[in-house]
Amino acid sequence: MANNHYCIIMAGGPGSRFWPVSRSQKPKQFLDILGTGKTFIQQTFERFAKIIPSENILVVTSHLYKDLVTEQLPQILPEHILLEPYRRNTAPCMAYATYKLLKKNPNASVVVTPGDHLIFNDEIFTQTIDNALRFTDKNDVLITLGIKPYRAETAYGYIQANKTKHISINGNVAYSVKTFTEKPTADLAEVFVNSGEFLWNSGMFIANLKTLVEELESHQPDIAHLFGEGESLYYTTQEAPFINKVYEECKSISIDYGIMEKTEKAIVYPVSFGWSDIGTWESLYGLNKRDEDGNFVRGSERLLKNVTNSIVYSQDDKQVVIAANLDNFMIVNTDDLLLICPRDESVIKSIFTDLPLSNLGKYQ
Repeated sequence: MANNHYCIIMAGGPGSRFWPVSRSQKPKQFLDILGTGKTFIQQTFERFAKIIPSENILVVTSHLYKDLVTEQLPQILPEHILLEPYRRNTAPCMAYATYKLLKKNPNASVVVTPGDHLIFNDEIFTQTIDNALRFTDKNDVLITLGIKPYRAETAYGYIQANKTKHISINGNVAYSVKTFTEKPTADLAEVFVNSGEFLWNSGMFIANLKTLVEELESHQPDIAHLFGEGESLYYTTQEAPFINKVYEECKSISIDYGIMEKTEKAIVYPVSFGWSDIGTWESLYGLNKRDEDGNFVRGSERLLKNVTNSIVYSQDDKQVVIAANLDNFMIVNTDDLLLICPRDESVIKSIFTDLPLSNLGKYQ
């Protein structure tokens, strides 16, 4: 049965929220930000390879990152590295892989996943994915994994479960989806968490190809038509020029907006394997152990005097970091750039955006 199970890893994002460590030429998914010895995409691949044959794992990424994928994941078949000429968000990304796989194995069930998330319990995670894939082998539903929230987080989307409509997935309760809500205000997030009806949206989806194609055709017919026209071209030398043309015409839209918020087949599967999208410096700060002064510190030798509640992150082991009298600051030291600023995501975003205006666009 596992021969009919596939994994689609989405790995084309620029990772700009983790600047300056993450850059447009080598974004977050190809970095070992956590110091584990493996990059995010390598960890993602190894996690899924425990239950899905490696030849059944696909990576959809930017054409800029072909060499990075090949270098970091030599196990991936060359024809399963799908290169996007332009960024068009996650729905076209999923559609490309879906229609290509449809030619190879129309009976497949697939899990669609970001390539840069952190999972704390791999054993529970792989069992959850296996349960969901086996369920979709026989049921025409779109399963999304909902993370049980433990705080009123404003950086995640939320899924409201319809507790009156539930099913069993290998003995685990899953629910029909009532609503999707993008990143809420702090007050609204508090209401969501206290209600007991809402889960964090993990961005992972499981379905059989038949259902994915039907839902794409129903809710995104333009995208479905564009990628569906390539049936005879996938796995041939004509695939790349065809995809270049498709992406020139294809709109940019997410799976959530394009499919999940419109379909009547959405099922949310509550899970508790420990998850974070590690999307920002703040999320990294919140997840890692901090010293007695509330600092998250990683990297080279340092001397910190009266530094509190700060991030001190250095990629350059040859340089000593010395800082004094700072509270809620960030010091990020790379091999070609030193960032010192308040620990405020809006400040980092503003600096990143202003780089080209200062003739420093090459550091984005």
